[in-house]
Amino acid sequence: MKLSRQIKPISYLKAHAAEIIRSLAEQGEPLVITQNGEAKVVMQDIESYEQTQETMALLKILALGTRQIEEGKIQPTGDVIQRLRDRSKNR
Repeated sequence: MKLSRQIKPISYLKAHAAEIIRSLAEQGEPLVITQNGEAKVVMQDIESYEQTQETMALLKILALGTRQIEEGKIQPTGDVIQRLRDRSKNR
């Protein structure tokens, strides 16, 4: 993905909003909007956004798990399974 091809000024966004939205949905690539020559916002279609959010959530879970392993906050799988079985029996 080459972002350099996906950079447009805000005036272009104002004049071509419907076309931009269609293009975002079809291409799935983000669009950088500039104001006064500076990048200000990134636009993307909803599917790409949701996929990005899901990826970020999975990465956070992975980072949390890695940190817990490094801190020694782990338990053998067999112990956890037994504890869960004991809980279900006591209900």
